Amino acid sequence: MAIPRGWSYTPSLWLLLSALLGHTPSNHARPFFGPPPVNVAVVFSGSAYHTEVKGRLSRENFLDLPLEPNPVTVLVNDTNPRALLLRICQTVATESLHGLVFEDDVDSEAVAQILDFISSQTALPIIGINGGSAVVIPHKAEGSTFLQMGASIEQQINAMFKVMEEYNWGNFVVITSLHPGYETFVDYIRSFTDTSYFLWELQEVLTFDMSVGANDVRSRRLLQQVDAQVLLAYCSHEEARYLFRVAADVGLLGPGYIWVVPSLAVGNPGAEPPPGFPVGLISIVTERWRKTLRQRVREGVAIVAKGVASFYRTFGFVPEAQRDCGGPAPSRLNYTVFRHMLNVSWDHRDLSFNSDGYLTNPAMVVIALDRERQWDKVGTFEGGILQVRYPVWPRYGSYLEPVSDNRHLTVATLEERPFVIVESVDPTTGTCVRNTVPCRRQANRTESITGHSEPYTKLCCKGFCIDILKKLSRTIKFSYDLYLVTNGKHGKLVRGVWNGMIGEVFYKRADMAIGSLTINEERSEIIDFSVPFVETGISVMVARSNGTVSPSAFLGERLQPPPSCHGCRNLDEQV
Repeated sequence: MAIPRGWSYTPSLWLLLSALLGHTPSNHARPFFGPPPVNVAVVFSGSAYHTEVKGRLSRENFLDLPLEPNPVTVLVNDTNPRALLLRICQTVATESLHGLVFEDDVDSEAVAQILDFISSQTALPIIGINGGSAVVIPHKAEGSTFLQMGASIEQQINAMFKVMEEYNWGNFVVITSLHPGYETFVDYIRSFTDTSYFLWELQEVLTFDMSVGANDVRSRRLLQQVDAQVLLAYCSHEEARYLFRVAADVGLLGPGYIWVVPSLAVGNPGAEPPPGFPVGLISIVTERWRKTLRQRVREGVAIVAKGVASFYRTFGFVPEAQRDCGGPAPSRLNYTVFRHMLNVSWDHRDLSFNSDGYLTNPAMVVIALDRERQWDKVGTFEGGILQVRYPVWPRYGSYLEPVSDNRHLTVATLEERPFVIVESVDPTTGTCVRNTVPCRRQANRTESITGHSEPYTKLCCKGFCIDILKKLSRTIKFSYDLYLVTNGKHGKLVRGVWNGMIGEVFYKRADMAIGSLTINEERSEIIDFSVPFVETGISVMVARSNGTVSPSAFLGERLQPPPSCHGCRNLDEQV
C-alpha cells in the first residue's frame, strides 16, 4: 500500500485505514464506513401478498450477507405487460437498483417473458423466484440478465426418463405444440434415448397447433393414432388446457395412460390446476415449490447481494446502480456484475446458474395430480439419484388402492437361475443395467425390526422368463410391475392356504406369474395356465458302446421326461 510523503507508517494508522475501508475484524458487525448498501427491489405481484409481506422485509432479515442489502418492497396488482413494465421502470428510476427479485402467483410463463425482455433492455439482473416468473422459458432474449430459480428443459427431461425407467415405462410417444423450444425438446429426447443403456422405444412424435382456434378435427385425428400408454407432452400452460380437452375426447385420459409434462405445461404448481388436467399427471419442478415465502425471498436477495460482494472483492468498488429503463445501452460493467451473480453459494446451498440463466444443480421434485386435485410430491431427483415414495405406481387411484386397468399388470416371479436371475442395482446410480428390468422384494418382518425402514428392496431381474415377459409387453402393449414372491416358492397348498407364485395369482395379489413352474392337476383346478413356452426334457449322456451292452443301458428305460412345465425350462439338462 502506498503511503503519502510525510506520513509515518504506524500500527494506529493501519488500524484507522482498515476501519475506513471496512476491513476491521469484527463479529458480524458492519463497518461504520464501507461499501454502500446493495439496493434490491423485491416485487410481489398478486393481491394475496399485500397482507403477507407487510412489515416483514427489513435490513435485519439479511444481516448474514457480506454486503448490507437495502430491500425495497414493491406490490403490483396488474401483471399485463404494459402495467408491469411501467411499474418496474418507475421503481428503477426512484430507487437506483442493483437487482430485482420477482415473486408472483400467476400460473403461466407470460410474466417470465416480460421480465426477460426488461432485463435484456436494461441489463438489470432480475431473479424469478416463484410463480410465472420461475416457469422456465426455453429461449431468452439476447443480452438477457434474467435468472430463474428453475431447472432447464434438458434437466427436466433427465428426471422424466429417470421416473420412466424406475417403473419400466420404455415405450412412449412424444406430443408437442409449436411453442418455442419444441424442436429442442424432441432433439434432446432422441439424443437421450439413442445414447442410453435402457431399451427405450420412441414410437412416434406428433406435433400440431394447440393455440386457441386450432383445428380440433385434425388434432383428434392425430391423437387417435396414439398406441402407447406413456405420453410425453411439451406445450405451454394454456396449450395444455387444449391438449387435455382433445385427449379426453378421444379417450386418452384415465388409469390406462400416463402423461408426463415439463414444468412449462404445469405453470405455477402453487396455483389451482385447471379442471381439464387429468388425475395422475406427472411433472418435474424444483424444490422451491415447498419453500416458504421468506426462504424464497432470502435466496433471491442473497444472489444479488453476494454477486455484488464478489464484484467488490475483485474490483474494490460497488458499481453504480441502474437508474433508468430508457437510457443508453447498458455498459459492459453491468454485465460484469451480472456474471458475478452466476456463481453463488449461500447457507450451504448451491445457487449457481448456467449461461442460460437456469440453476446449474437444481434439486428437483416429482409431482403428480392426486384425486383431490392437489399436486402431491411423489419423489425427488438430485445429483442423478431418484427417490420415489411408491414402489408401485398407484395408477391414479387413491394411493396403494387397486384401480381397474387392463393395460397394467402386476406380475409375480421367483428367483431361479437361469430363468430368473436377480441382481442388485448399480450402487452409484441406483438403477438397473442394460437388459435387466426393475423388480422388488418385499421386506419381511425381521428386516423391519432391524432398522430397514423401506417396505421393499429395489432389485434388477433378467433371464429367460424376463426376456419373454418383455417380449409379451411390447407385442401385446401392456405395462407391468414385477415383484419377487417371499412366501414360499412355486406354490404349494399348506393347511388349506396356497403360497408362492400360485398363491399370489389365486388370491389376486398378482395378475399373472411367470417362471419355471410345473403344471399339475391340483394347480390347474384353481388357476389358468398358458401353453408352456418351453417343455422340459431331461437326458443322461453315456459313452457309446461298440456292440456290447453298456452298464448304464438300464437308465434309458427308467428316465422319462417329466410333465410339461409352464414358463421357461431348458430343453435339456445334461448330466
